[in-house]
Amino acid sequence: MAVRADWLQLTSEAPLEPSLPICDPHHHFWDRPGERYLLDELLQDLRGGHNVVSTVFIECREMWRKDGPEELKPVGETEFVQGIAAMSASGKYGPTAVAAGIVGFADLTLGADVARVLEAHLAASPNRFRGIRHSVTWDASPTVKTATPGIPRRLMADATFRAGLACLQKYGLSFEAWLYHPQLPEVPALARAVPDLPIVLNHVGGLLGVGPYAGQRDEIFAGWKRAMREVATCPNVVVKLGGLGMVRCGFGWSERATPPTAAELVEATAPYYLFCIEQFGPDRCMFESNFPVDKLSYGYTVAWNSFKRMTQGFSAAERAALFHNTAVRVYRLGS
Repeated sequence: MAVRADWLQLTSEAPLEPSLPICDPHHHFWDRPGERYLLDELLQDLRGGHNVVSTVFIECREMWRKDGPEELKPVGETEFVQGIAAMSASGKYGPTAVAAGIVGFADLTLGADVARVLEAHLAASPNRFRGIRHSVTWDASPTVKTATPGIPRRLMADATFRAGLACLQKYGLSFEAWLYHPQLPEVPALARAVPDLPIVLNHVGGLLGVGPYAGQRDEIFAGWKRAMREVATCPNVVVKLGGLGMVRCGFGWSERATPPTAAELVEATAPYYLFCIEQFGPDRCMFESNFPVDKLSYGYTVAWNSFKRMTQGFSAAERAALFHNTAVRVYRLGS
C-alpha cells in the first residue's frame, strides 16, 4: 500500500499543546518506487505544529551498499542517514535535530564477528550511531507478512545470535527488538541473558490482527497483557508506544472513507499504551510515530494529538518522560 496524501487531509487537526517538547524515537527514510519518505517528506509532517525537537532513525534496509563484503553492505544505510542528519544539523531546514540518533542493521548471527560491522557503522557515524535492529519477526502463518523474510523460528534463543547481542554491549550500543506478539514470551529469557544491554521493544510488542489473528482482539489482548507483565520485570527493557497504525495490526483504519481522529485513536489504542505505562513506568516508555509506516492509517499531527489526549491526567514529569526524556536518555542524545 502507498500513502494517500489526499485521503489523510480529510481529517485535519490543530496540534494540541504545541509547546510540549517531543523526541520522535522511531521513523524511517526510504526512496522506493512510488513511495518516497526523505527529509522533505518528514519536514512536511513536522510542519503540523508539534514541537518535535529531535528524532531517531530506525533501520529499514534502505540504501545498502551495492558492492563489497555482504556483512558490510548495511553500513551504506548509516552513511545515507548520516548525510541527512548533517543537512538537518546545518539549521537550514528548521530547528528539529533530525536523525540525532541512528539505529542500523547488522547480522547478529555473525556472533562475535559482528564487531567488524559495528565498528564500520560507528566509523560512518561516530556522533549519532546508537544501536542495532535485527528483526526476529516470525509467524507460522504465511498470511502474516514481514519485511525481512526467511527469519528462523526462535532466533532469540540462538547461541550465536546472543553472542552478537553481547558484542553490542561491548560497544555501548542498544538492541531494537522487533517481533510479533506471539513471540513475547521469548523476550524475558533474552533480556536476562544480557542484563546490562539496553533493549528497546518496538511497537508495544508487535500486535497482529490479520490472518489467523483477525477477529480475536479480546483474546489476543488478554494474552498480550500476560506476556507484557513478564517482559516488564526485566529492567533493561523499555517499550515504544506506537506502531498500531500498521496494517498487520488489523484495526482497518486504512480502509475507512476518512482517517481516524485523535479521539478515535485514543479509544482504540489507549488500552495498550496505558497498560504499558502502568507496567513499565513512564521512565521506560516512549511514544513514537513509526512514520511513514503508520502514515497509511493516520496523519502525523493526529497521531501526536492522540498521545497527548490520552495522557492529559498525567503529571508534567511523567509526560516529559513519555514524550521526550526517556527517548533522549535511551538513545543518549544529550538534550
